[in-house]
Amino acid sequence: MPETAARPLNVICLATYFKGGDFIRECKRLGCNVILITKEKMLQEDWPHDSLDDLIAVPNDAGPPLMIDLVAFIARKVKPDRVVALEEFDVMTAALIREHFCLTGMSSTTAKTFRDKYRMAEAAKAAGVCLPEFVPLINPDDLRDFMERVPPPWIIKPRSDVSAIGIRKVNDPAEVWRIIGELNERENLRERASYYLLARFIPGEVFHVDSIVNNGRVAFAGANRYGRPPLEVAHGGGAYVSRTVAHRSENEKELFAINRQLVKALKLDQGAAHAEFIKSDADGRFYFLEIAARVGGAYIADVLEAATGLNLWREWARIEVADAGTSRQEQSAGAGERPDRERGLGSNKLKPRRNEYAGIVLSLSKQEHPDTSAYDDPEIVYRVKKRHHAGVIVRSKNLARVEELLTQYSGRFADDFVAVVPPLDKAE
Repeated sequence: MPETAARPLNVICLATYFKGGDFIRECKRLGCNVILITKEKMLQEDWPHDSLDDLIAVPNDAGPPLMIDLVAFIARKVKPDRVVALEEFDVMTAALIREHFCLTGMSSTTAKTFRDKYRMAEAAKAAGVCLPEFVPLINPDDLRDFMERVPPPWIIKPRSDVSAIGIRKVNDPAEVWRIIGELNERENLRERASYYLLARFIPGEVFHVDSIVNNGRVAFAGANRYGRPPLEVAHGGGAYVSRTVAHRSENEKELFAINRQLVKALKLDQGAAHAEFIKSDADGRFYFLEIAARVGGAYIADVLEAATGLNLWREWARIEVADAGTSRQEQSAGAGERPDRERGLGSNKLKPRRNEYAGIVLSLSKQEHPDTSAYDDPEIVYRVKKRHHAGVIVRSKNLARVEELLTQYSGRFADDFVAVVPPLDKAE
């Protein structure tokens, strides 16, 4: 009998930001010991303490060497079996920890492909995926050639940040050279120009595909469309909107096909993935923007659960612990509850429990605790409970009804809640 089957599986979770409560709860429900390592600034968040065997805070500026040493200290008493990054900024650290302790899971080579947009773009290009032309801010001759071949506007974006952080839209070469000069004057060497890309800006609608991957294959995927491109929301303010793409539509089929191609090309073996694409207004083609080895933020998992009944965090947790056997899971299953092996644990194909539509309206709020009770349509299934954030998730069997509500609510949010802050130049 393997050692991991003779005792509870020990899972160490890393979370620089407040994410993954459902993952932690599911690991505990499956009989694991769960240790969470977070930053001091996140210590007071509403973590699921009843599902944690230990909660450890490290300094906000803690890097991989300190984290590896901390896990070594933990390992004196609790031998780690899994190290899982619940947040984007922990993906590389988790990989380095796994390699140091010879644990299973994503290597640092694969993790860097998901964290570095230059490597990511090169891998996607080599696999034949359609994406905007790009060039790193490194060689002046390459940059001149790019700007002569590719008409503006262009996007300058950091190779390793998330969302719209640090992204700038530029319109002429002089502006590009000026920004490169500014970047190369920065004191932090990792914030200088070589850590940025220049890419063609493509106007169009932005979509995202969120997946669960097992044994290198997409076990589940859901496709959504943003109401406005995230870059536009980040720089112009207003409500963030996302809703389900029409089931069995050409958009959904094409997005799923490209997503499967990406997962294979980037060598994701298991876990969650969040990929973004833009459908060009000019030619109607989908262009790949970026992919991350994590569950999407901004309550994307909640929207997908509303539409499908399938929770990305919980399914990811089941896959992580699947090879520990099913005996503890069956013993812990309550009366009348199907064993996890029948519910998709470790499966290469996860079937949604329903086939409906859902969407979210979310914004920063002027009020610390915004009151959304005036939004009282029966389709509302979730209300965001987060300081200075207003948001609701709606669900319906009718996509047109979801779109109608989201359109109404985004307009009302502008009057009732929306607060605008300058976009971040780098993650805090």
